[in-house]
Amino acid sequence: MARAVVAVGLTIAAAGCAGHYVLQAIKHMEPQVKQVFQSLPKSAFSGGYYRGGFEPEMTKQEAALVSGVSPTANKGKIRDAHRRITLLNHPDKGGSPYIAVKINEAKDLLDGQAKK
Repeated sequence: MARAVVAVGLTIAAAGCAGHYVLQAIKHMEPQVKQVFQSLPKSAFSGGYYRGGFEPEMTKQEAALVSGVSPTANKGKIRDAHRRITLLNHPDKGGSPYIAVKINEAKDLLDGQAKK
């Protein structure tokens, strides 16, 4: 019993010393971390989400935003992006049927205007 209490005490003391060391290391690295974050572009922190809803009629620009490809992407890139996004947002796996329709609409619009 006494051995268990001593072991627990030593474990807590070791964790406290390790935590103190980590905090001191972070304190010394703070200026470099701030400099790195300031050098990153602002878009790195925006989350990459498009603020706004869908247009009444999908445009090529909106289709590109939905698909995550360039408006001038070739058919192969459009199909790969469509497959990836569809797998992530499929209604059978908890995705929205409305979003699935918009993904398919974007693929059809871009695919119809893309070069081989």
